[in-house]
Amino acid sequence: MKHLERALQGKNGIGRYIALLLIAFIGGSMVGSIPLAIVAIVKAVTSGRMETITPQNSMDLSAYGISNNVGLILILLTFVAIFFTFALLVKPFHGRTLKETINGRKRIRWNRIWMGIVVWGIILLASFAVGFITSPEDFEFRFNPAAFIGLLLIALILLPFQTSIEEILFRGYLAQGVGRWTKSRWWALIIPSVFFALMHSANPEVMKFGFWLMMPNYLLIGLLFGLISLLDDGIELALGMHFINNAVGSLFVTHQDSALQTDALFLIHNVDPAASLIETAVATVVAVVVLWRIYKWNFGIMHKRVEATPPPVPPAQFPLEQGVTTE
Repeated sequence: MKHLERALQGKNGIGRYIALLLIAFIGGSMVGSIPLAIVAIVKAVTSGRMETITPQNSMDLSAYGISNNVGLILILLTFVAIFFTFALLVKPFHGRTLKETINGRKRIRWNRIWMGIVVWGIILLASFAVGFITSPEDFEFRFNPAAFIGLLLIALILLPFQTSIEEILFRGYLAQGVGRWTKSRWWALIIPSVFFALMHSANPEVMKFGFWLMMPNYLLIGLLFGLISLLDDGIELALGMHFINNAVGSLFVTHQDSALQTDALFLIHNVDPAASLIETAVATVVAVVVLWRIYKWNFGIMHKRVEATPPPVPPAQFPLEQGVTTE
């Protein structure tokens, strides 16, 4: 095991974790939000509308005269800034690289990322197909070629920064810290998953449907990504799954209360959060079973303490007895 155990080396005081998280989130967000602030001010000045605008969905920048694609770029730039802030500072703060935060190794297992994309992508598309077949009246098809091509490029170029930094911070960085402090893989699963869910508490879906109805969705996803990361000794599968999750949510389906306001192919008019929670639970079980069958995981690993593996003891060297020869 290498992923959580990597945090047993280097400088890992809790003060360093708090400082780096604050710098990455606050500093990165401030830098990344500069383009958004500039565009919003320019739009307000050129349109002559200087009054305060409060859109129903805080993530819907069309109220400021900003197109969906431009708005998505401006929002994702914040995550790009957070990503590079963390990537530049994790080594001076802790003595480990970004790759070692991902899996404790010197290299990234790219085949795992692609597997996560394929498995979770198939599950999501199957769920979408079931919903479309059973309730086609809830789906409005709207294809704007120019806008969709732009959206596709944004999803391929910028979206990975948003999904990757969330996985690196929660399933990588924070899980390593919790594993080091508690020596428990269960706490390394639960605590980051709870923080991951709480991070999404300001999302417009939560404002619309309620905290106690939406939080289990985010918590389930956090537990899914956390569990497979611990079983697989690295977060590559979660990196792929989180990316395709948000890519499908931006390219194929959206709704008026979604955190991703895009020119997706389908607009959903009737969202049932309770049904979505059931779908997430079923999808979570299916994903774990499929990946377990592929990688032959041992669930007993979850009970293994996070501790340094002692180096192998070299075989004892005995002098050859007199008169004994070897071939």
